[in-house]
Amino acid sequence: MITLTLSSYSSLASSFVTINTTPILFFFLCVICMQMDVMKRTRSVLKLSGRVLNDAVSFIVFCALDLVDYMLCFLFKAIDMLIEAEWKPCYCSSSAKEAITSSGKILVSEQGGESKIVSLSSTKLMLEDISDTLYSRPSLVSELSSFTLNEIKKFKLEDPILQQQTTKRGTSRCSSSSFTVNTTIVEMLQGKIGRQEKHSIPRWSDCDCELCTSWMSPSSPSTKPTLFVKTQGPTIGKAKEDVVFIHGFISSSLFWTETLFPNFSSKARSSYRLFAVDLLGFGRSPKPNDSLYTLSEHLEMIERSVLEAHNVKSFHIVAHSLGCILALALSVKHPHSVKSLTFLAPPFYLVPKGEAQATQYVMRKIAPRRVWPMIALGASLVCWYEHITRVVCFLICKNHRLWIFLTKLLTRNRVRTFLLEGFFCHTHNAAWHTLHNIICGTAGKIGTYLDVIKGNLDIKVTIFHGKNDEVIPIECSYEVQRRIPRADVRVIDKKDHITIVVGRQKAFALELEEIWSNSNN
Repeated sequence: MITLTLSSYSSLASSFVTINTTPILFFFLCVICMQMDVMKRTRSVLKLSGRVLNDAVSFIVFCALDLVDYMLCFLFKAIDMLIEAEWKPCYCSSSAKEAITSSGKILVSEQGGESKIVSLSSTKLMLEDISDTLYSRPSLVSELSSFTLNEIKKFKLEDPILQQQTTKRGTSRCSSSSFTVNTTIVEMLQGKIGRQEKHSIPRWSDCDCELCTSWMSPSSPSTKPTLFVKTQGPTIGKAKEDVVFIHGFISSSLFWTETLFPNFSSKARSSYRLFAVDLLGFGRSPKPNDSLYTLSEHLEMIERSVLEAHNVKSFHIVAHSLGCILALALSVKHPHSVKSLTFLAPPFYLVPKGEAQATQYVMRKIAPRRVWPMIALGASLVCWYEHITRVVCFLICKNHRLWIFLTKLLTRNRVRTFLLEGFFCHTHNAAWHTLHNIICGTAGKIGTYLDVIKGNLDIKVTIFHGKNDEVIPIECSYEVQRRIPRADVRVIDKKDHITIVVGRQKAFALELEEIWSNSNN
């Protein structure tokens, strides 16, 4: 008879548990690993399925939008003809072979197979300022057709007989030179050269309220139009330094005057003259219908309205979003005048080396023609569809007083509407050309501009970027720092494209004062 004491029983039980739980734990670990692997595979499958579904839905949706935009082209031409007795030139028309060296006074030269307007008799405008994304935005169907044709050409080139025939045809074609210029640009440039004021009044689809048309009554007929500039400076004595504020796309000077200006310290108010401009085509500034809103036009207006009008010799620049491109170009043009550059969410996209079409690359980067995420859908509508965006401007901008009134009514006047006022006060012509000619059209110049600033050690460069910014990726700011190692990049947690300023204006005002003070030291 075997007798087990309590201690021996406990020892036996513990050894039994130790021996027998090892395979059990191993089994459970295997099950967990298998479940994790299944979950990982499932996640990958779902991610792939979502991407395929997004691509498929996007193809259908944007093919439909291509058709809608095409139909709206004829609709707007009919309405323009009915109301204004002429239709507005658009970029839907195919390129035409033009040689307007005599009648139109436009000099055209062929450089590397590309046609460029290099000189105009009555303006400094050059075609290289005009982005090809304005007139070269192929639809998805045409891109698919082009891909198919390219594959067929590749197949033909593999056949030596067909290759020989293709070479002969190419040689015969190259013997005659021709110039290809988009007809819409030609029409608009001819209007500028001939100084034809066809649209001295707002178009039927643009707003004609007092705020939007205040620029149409200059003090003197001979006075050149200037931008609307909001100025704040010391009431007693003379300011020591000047600061120029440049807003972003579809915004206005209210972005600065309603946020930062009231929050600067008394010391800053007595030391600095602050200039907040409404860019050409936005806010209360002129919105000419015959303008192409190129980089040179924007810079010329800033120079005339701020630097020359107020005798600004040395200054700091604070710029947001699209305004960063103008600020960068302005600092390159005035290298010895700019003391500091403060960028907020700069849209400086890195163009890979060897990319032949930088403008097209940036446009596809900004507007990938996808329905998801929603920001991509909105950007794609704005970039790709000229006539759909004109409908949007007609519904929103022309009726901006109604929308602001409804906003105040629904919120019981508890929400400040300065952001809405800045968003609504522009014309379709201004927004469309500024987007393409500034953001897309300068894609090939940004790298050169940054290299120039890198070599100018007198300019202090500071960059602010919201960590939650979905409009401009944070990589753009780090690209600036890569090009300019001394640039100070500050990523603000829990802030996006707008709240990088709005909501933290007091803190940002203090940061700006510190930047300006340190740049002097």
